[in-house]
Amino acid sequence: MNNSTVNLTSPGTSTNSTNQLIGIMDRVELSVYSIGFLFGFPTHSYIIWLIVTEAGVASEFFNLNLSVCEIINCLNSMVAIISISFSNPTILPMVLQGLVFTGCSLFQCLICVERYLAVVHPVTFLKYKPLRYRVICSTVAWIITLGSCLCCIFIIVSLKIKAYVWFLSQQFLLFFCIQLFCLVSVLRALKQSGPGERAREREEENHTKRRAFYIILITTVSMTIMHVPFTITGFLSIPTQQNLHALWNTGLTFYVLGGFVQPVLYLHRTGKLSFLCYS
Repeated sequence: MNNSTVNLTSPGTSTNSTNQLIGIMDRVELSVYSIGFLFGFPTHSYIIWLIVTEAGVASEFFNLNLSVCEIINCLNSMVAIISISFSNPTILPMVLQGLVFTGCSLFQCLICVERYLAVVHPVTFLKYKPLRYRVICSTVAWIITLGSCLCCIFIIVSLKIKAYVWFLSQQFLLFFCIQLFCLVSVLRALKQSGPGERAREREEENHTKRRAFYIILITTVSMTIMHVPFTITGFLSIPTQQNLHALWNTGLTFYVLGGFVQPVLYLHRTGKLSFLCYS
């Protein structure tokens, strides 16, 4: 009798458990998107305003484009919130994720390459310092981003979700390797002292290098937090039958939280967050 009862109730129990799991995943995703929109949109809007009015577009052109990408990401979060809240699935958030993830990673790479050239190859940096070179690089980055968006549309229409995750993961792996190379090279250069320096000059330079070291180190860690979970998700989605929704939400959470590090560092560098200090 007990076995009979268990057999009769197991399918319903399994269905209820599955529905509860889906509901939990939707709530987690909704919370992450809400945090990204409520905190990200005003923060990056403020950064764009600072760059245009105070810092200057020429010197912060890559940061300006990065903030534009993040604002698109915030609008994408709003679309996803509406889609989840009204149970009206749409492919627009997934398409914009392809656009924003590629764009943000590309402009982070450009920022890292710029830092790398400024520290390791200063002559080359001065040669390509004019704004027109930044505009050319940014234009190419936006073209690549739009191409990535078109690829995402094709993959999604083909209903190849695993290929979609794999495609984004491969991008993250490539961008992460480039950024890691640039940052490690910069850190090595910052730890070296020039010959024949006076004690006072050396102390001031070491303080500047130490401050830059901490900022770059934090940036490297934030990039690792943002990129590695998605890369792991992509590689695990092919040979295994894992719950991609749960894995994707985990990566999305790390990506949103890690995405706040870059604007906080920029606001601190411009003196807008004086309560954050590095010794």
